[in-house]
Amino acid sequence: MIVSWNWLKEYVRLDMPVGALTERLMMAGLNLEDVTDVEGDLAIDLEVTSNRPDCLSHLGVAREVSVLFGRPLQLPAASPAEKGPPIASLTSVENQATDLCPQYFARLVRGVKVAPSPAWMQTRLTTLGISPINNVVDITNYVLMECSQPLHAFDFDKLDGRRIIVRRGAAGEKITAIDQRQYDVTGEMCVIADTKRPVAIAGVMGGFDTEIGAGTTNVLIEAAEFVPLSVRSTARKLGLHSDSSYRFERGIDRQGLDWASRRCARLILDLAGGELCAGSLFAGVTPAAAREPVMLRLSQIPRILGIDIDKETVVRILASLGLTEATAHFAGTVAFTPPSWRRDLSREIDLIEEVARVHGYEKIPEDVLVPLEVSKATLPDQLTQRLADVLLAAGFYEAVTISFVDDDLAGLFRPWTDAPAMRVEHSSRQRENILRQSIIPSLLASRAQNERHKTNNAQLFEFSRAYLGAEPERAEMQPNLLAFVSGKSFAEMKGIAEVLVRAASRDAVLTARPADRPEFIPGRGAELLVGGKRLGWLGELAPELRHKLDLRNPVTVAEVDLAALEAIANFWPPYVPIPEYPSIERDLNFVLDEAVSWHELEELVRSAAGSLLESVAFKGQYRGQQIPANKKSYELHLEYRAADRTLTGDEVDAAQQAVIAACSTKLAAVQR
Repeated sequence: MIVSWNWLKEYVRLDMPVGALTERLMMAGLNLEDVTDVEGDLAIDLEVTSNRPDCLSHLGVAREVSVLFGRPLQLPAASPAEKGPPIASLTSVENQATDLCPQYFARLVRGVKVAPSPAWMQTRLTTLGISPINNVVDITNYVLMECSQPLHAFDFDKLDGRRIIVRRGAAGEKITAIDQRQYDVTGEMCVIADTKRPVAIAGVMGGFDTEIGAGTTNVLIEAAEFVPLSVRSTARKLGLHSDSSYRFERGIDRQGLDWASRRCARLILDLAGGELCAGSLFAGVTPAAAREPVMLRLSQIPRILGIDIDKETVVRILASLGLTEATAHFAGTVAFTPPSWRRDLSREIDLIEEVARVHGYEKIPEDVLVPLEVSKATLPDQLTQRLADVLLAAGFYEAVTISFVDDDLAGLFRPWTDAPAMRVEHSSRQRENILRQSIIPSLLASRAQNERHKTNNAQLFEFSRAYLGAEPERAEMQPNLLAFVSGKSFAEMKGIAEVLVRAASRDAVLTARPADRPEFIPGRGAELLVGGKRLGWLGELAPELRHKLDLRNPVTVAEVDLAALEAIANFWPPYVPIPEYPSIERDLNFVLDEAVSWHELEELVRSAAGSLLESVAFKGQYRGQQIPANKKSYELHLEYRAADRTLTGDEVDAAQQAVIAACSTKLAAVQR
């Protein structure tokens, strides 16, 4: 932002050297880039951070100088005489896109005389690097640099139908901008139109057909608010940027539009003559008169800054910045309502920063002792690290994907909820505007991308949130999930899930209950349970879903709720004495109905074998030759041990026979 020294003096008394001014501004957050002498004036180039759009104007910088040096601020006159007929009798404004243009003001000045601007205005604009054009156009640029509100002036007589329509662009529409280049308009862009065609690209640049020229006599003044994301998207797509779009992208003063419109009208009457029609036209949504107060705990100031600043000084500083003191409901606190031009003030820490920079960062001793406490990993942090270590050891790579998906991915895998997904109205990504309800679709899309680049088995995992519904205050609606995808078999992925559960708690037992979900191949999907409570889902992806994603190779997916693992987390390793006596191992092979799950078989085996059984493990399953239709074969590995003696073969044989008998009776199992 380039500031004219002579121009700045109109709003605040500058009785200090320019070096003292720039040094104090720099200490308050406005860094100096350069100071240049321009025909007897000084062009002061300041670096303005993106959170301070209020300083992209001379009035904004003047406010800072006023506060930092204790000088009174003088605002320019903005009360034009309205001697013409009511504007509503001559024109109208229709706003069909309030989501892109929340506010639109219009004023009409008739009988102006377009001529060169006076020398003082041309000099000031030249100091800022702006070429003078004519008095009307120069006035809109002048007000822009004065108060940071972009304006546009239309030749009223060139508007078809002599009315303004704010709308979205239509397919195939084109507009020639004032840079005399033609641009294609799309349906995502906001345009200002008359009854026939677009006459301006909203927030970016006006149109050539309705620009102010030597023959202009009637001027319609536009002062509007355009949504930052819309302006940014339009400017990038068209490759067209301007001083106006730069300010709209960062946010304008929502309460300052009418003032800027009146200021522009006043200058036009003074420098170009004519008469101002009575009143103004407004189309849009009236913004709230005041923002919510921000509470500041005075005890937080020494905690954050390391120094005490008394309450009177805090109140004085915040009031000088334009904040209005509100009622504080708690002892030891103050509450302030930020002004409309300070969009960056919304939290307690923002107010503390304002107090610090106005009080002076240089007044905070470098050796001040700010209380510090060494942080330690929280339970979720420790759990996440343990789970990541397991997956990394298993050959997985951690992925980070965005939380937005398109319509195709959104409905691909959503086992956690049947509620409709949430959409974002103004997403920076045109197609991906849905908050995902599962991480799996994003990982599958990444796996497909890897396959297209010849990485055929990208094993990926990700920790992230899912967004199950539009109730963010309920934690269960935004669960933290762990998802992992691989080309491994169902059994291998189940084994990895078991290791993950044991990483959370050595005593926890994972149960896989068959689940015939449409996303999985029949018979190869399961609901994962721990302690009878749902942990997540595991299954081999159905071929139709693989083909939809252009995945050539089979893929198995799993997704678990981290809250369920946190509930059982116990990282203290239990003491397990070294066995004094040897174990005896046996294998069994059963043919069972397809409907019998491994979980059912395992529970029955443990129950029937008795206390001598130390462990039972799944060795494999088989379908095919020698196995009847609708049947399958499960192979088990059993290990027996007694804590106080060496087992005999007869004892183990008895336990084995008990297992065989129980499986035969209750599951109709046949031993192979």
